[in-house]
Amino acid sequence: MATLLDGKKLSAEIRSELKQKAARIQNQSGREIVLATILVGDDPASATYVKMKARACESIGITSRPVELSASTSTAELLAVIDELNADAGVRGILLQHPVPEQIDERACFDRIQAAKDVDGVTTLGFGQISFGLPGAYPACTPAGIIRLMDAYQIQIEGQHAVVVGRSAILGRPVAELLLNRNATVTVCHSRTRDLESHLSRADIVIAAVGKPEFIHGRHLKPGVVVMDAGYNPGNVGDVEFASCEAKASYITPVPGGVGPMTITMLLEHTMQSAQAALGQ
Repeated sequence: MATLLDGKKLSAEIRSELKQKAARIQNQSGREIVLATILVGDDPASATYVKMKARACESIGITSRPVELSASTSTAELLAVIDELNADAGVRGILLQHPVPEQIDERACFDRIQAAKDVDGVTTLGFGQISFGLPGAYPACTPAGIIRLMDAYQIQIEGQHAVVVGRSAILGRPVAELLLNRNATVTVCHSRTRDLESHLSRADIVIAAVGKPEFIHGRHLKPGVVVMDAGYNPGNVGDVEFASCEAKASYITPVPGGVGPMTITMLLEHTMQSAQAALGQ
């Protein structure tokens, strides 16, 4: 029987530690730790995500500063807002909620965020620094949460063959780089990959990040594999067929309660690290 990787429990433990750090930093500096969240337009799902992040901030003592802009906002106007937040010494993290309205050059706006405040891991510069194993950048939050969850259960990464199914800029690609930095051998699979099952059958670690419900089945996997399901689809199901994969795996993340809770927690941790760096800690 596979060991379930309890992201909800680990997330709660990390947040408890972060709450203590936040109180200590604010007592020492007399200043709030501020995460600015930019929401452009009125997409209901995006608004919900921003509120979730705000509640998470408040629960540990980080101040969430919402910046709400109209759906007609231009790229130039959004860049000006980001410039103001970059220049504000009280803001330790900046989060631009994806997606933005189609008239906005999203990549240009992501890349305008200062590296020191890119706590969501969205800038091209930050991705490059992470890829080369350089300090001073924060990885994308879901990939960071995956690695943190594996470390908490002392799962070996070095020397293992990891197969990442998915190549998105916020999940598949950055998690592949983090695994490479930990000396795994990494295969990245995607919609054009031939004979996906043969790649999966050789994997020691599978990262499911394809965005298709129950796409990966236990018959694709070898016994003892570690399965990290980063998918979340309607019906509360992930990208792997849980029952069949659990029967093959040594470790597996449930959905919900596995990778998901770690994402916002990593955002909080990165914001805290940014605040500590600003104070020279």
